[in-house]
Amino acid sequence: MDQRPVPGRTAEDATGSTAAPGDPARRPDVTDARRRIPRTDALLRDPRLSAAVDRLGPQRVKAAVHQAQERARAGGIPPEQVPQTALSLLPGTAGGLRPVINATGVLLHTNLGRAPLSAAARQAVREAAGPTDVELDLTTGVRAGRGRSALAALHERVPAAGAVHVVNNGAAALVLAATALAAGKEIVVSRGEMVEIGDGFRLPDLLVSTGARLREVGTTNRTTAADYAAVIGPDTGFVLKVHPSNFRITGFTRSAEPADLAGLGVPVVVDIGSGLLAPHPALPGEPDADSQLRAGAALVTASGDKLLGGPQCGLLLGRKDLVHALARHPLARALRVDKLTLAALEATLTGPSTPTALALTADPDRLAARAGRLAATLAAYGIDVRAVESAATVGGGGAPGTTLTSAALSLPEPYAAALRTGRVPVVGRLEAGRCLLDLRAVPEEDDVRLAEAVRSVAQGPAGPSAPAGPEG
Repeated sequence: MDQRPVPGRTAEDATGSTAAPGDPARRPDVTDARRRIPRTDALLRDPRLSAAVDRLGPQRVKAAVHQAQERARAGGIPPEQVPQTALSLLPGTAGGLRPVINATGVLLHTNLGRAPLSAAARQAVREAAGPTDVELDLTTGVRAGRGRSALAALHERVPAAGAVHVVNNGAAALVLAATALAAGKEIVVSRGEMVEIGDGFRLPDLLVSTGARLREVGTTNRTTAADYAAVIGPDTGFVLKVHPSNFRITGFTRSAEPADLAGLGVPVVVDIGSGLLAPHPALPGEPDADSQLRAGAALVTASGDKLLGGPQCGLLLGRKDLVHALARHPLARALRVDKLTLAALEATLTGPSTPTALALTADPDRLAARAGRLAATLAAYGIDVRAVESAATVGGGGAPGTTLTSAALSLPEPYAAALRTGRVPVVGRLEAGRCLLDLRAVPEEDDVRLAEAVRSVAQGPAGPSAPAGPEG
């Protein structure tokens, strides 16, 4: 029987097929397209993907390749786009942490890692990643003091300190002081300074865990020097002053200062928390290490990743005999910092202004001008955006109640979730039903990336039209 197609009929019609025109069954090119999907071994020979293997490891690259191949098999992308799609699925680094743009208006956002490191500190970390002279004197070839140049830089920044030491975070600095100076003894502290430092960690629990006993004095809102003096005795390890860095009590209040307590015959330890080393004109109410030591504190503890603008670490500054005793305590070994932290800390102390310092002193008029330019650029793409005034905060347990005049981009609320989950995550905040992208903590050189992230969301498959979930 002649099976040749009749003119005007398809080959399928000639074989008796009843498939309608446009039915997938009538498309032999679907199978052909699947056959054109590149093999895994061929894709891994692509110079771009082989370079990614060197950077990220083979397993992660293979997983991205398989994902891209599956998309092509499902008809989501043409076979020719498999290599580029695999590349787009790869992260920037082998680590799991993703860089984000902090547009929350909180300069030291704990959930975003607090202080961003300066370019100088990042370069110092890269150079310190290999073998270094962290504990070796290259001239003599013998062991040397660990992190000596970083400690010297810290000492130079706080002239009132007799000596300095660094541990792995601010809480560790206080734990080391309590363990070395007051284990089995009493720490005298005001009831108004028994604070919670975040994520459920409470100062009383932290101190008691060291084997010290707490002797509370005064009341929540008023504690005088006489209250401390009344309980000082042979069992007193030290008097502790804690700066309430994440809240403020106003009204009928009173507190004793280090100068009022320095003559009690026991060390006065002051936890300033935020890591300000010297007075700052933008933060007149924030205590600094140098001033506290000059006022009579025997020891000051602080964090390095807050207002100092450096890496996470704990700073101990004060009397030489006390600091040396802490540095030689057995617990100090468990709390010591690594070479990368030392490198970043030294570069922070000796290098140019940190991103935190620049954000603190940013000109509100310049921020407003940036917001205006960005809004005009994005509005040209039909995006519902406007430049608005904003109020930023320090965050990270520093300068409670202090607001910093800022400027922001205001977008529809659904942008918040879409921007967070974009290829370049942008974290803003929700306010009055709008997503605000505050520029105070966004370096000006990131404006282009910020605009591209917003455009990418707006020009996505459906745009940010679905209602966003609640913002935390």
